[in-house]
Amino acid sequence: MIDEFNLSASQLDALREIGNIGAGNSATALSQVINKKIDMNVPKVSIVPIEDVPDLVGGPDSLIVAVFLRVYGKAPGNILFLMPKKNAFYLVDDLMQRPHGTTQDLGEMDVSALKEVGNILTGSYLNAFSHFTGISMIPSIPSLALDMAGAILNVVLVQLGQMGDHALVIETKFLAEDDSVNGHFFLVPDPGSLGTIIESVGVV
Repeated sequence: MIDEFNLSASQLDALREIGNIGAGNSATALSQVINKKIDMNVPKVSIVPIEDVPDLVGGPDSLIVAVFLRVYGKAPGNILFLMPKKNAFYLVDDLMQRPHGTTQDLGEMDVSALKEVGNILTGSYLNAFSHFTGISMIPSIPSLALDMAGAILNVVLVQLGQMGDHALVIETKFLAEDDSVNGHFFLVPDPGSLGTIIESVGVV
């Protein structure tokens, strides 16, 4: 039985490495969609108090666009792609081939475009994760919200309350070469899923 809050250094490294491969695939996919070079940092693996998660994206009052997917399979969890509102609108202009600054509100087509980006990122990430672990991970249809970070994350993270006050987060930051795209990508495994992932990698 793996204690999900007392992971060894090698287990954290394994999670970081899997996250790195997944995030690399996602960054490549995103750069192809918007035809810009996308950089990413090395994923950060941390056990975070649930109430602190909004601070990772600028604080609970910051306006963000969130694409949220549920992951099904042997290691269920949640995936979040969070962007500051202004960056999300800039990305929509890129996707819809409009002059930057055109998007002031999200129409139906804009929401669809952002959900599709979430789909592409998540698919690339989960394919790498599945390849590495042998665990099939199936994403749901994405949902999208534009709201304050605290409000969005409260809704998403409330279902993690069963594991107590903390969530394990694998976080990657994406950044376009011109600073136009700036987003956080989170994988938050359900209680028990982390043990399944680590056991499948065979790291002690």
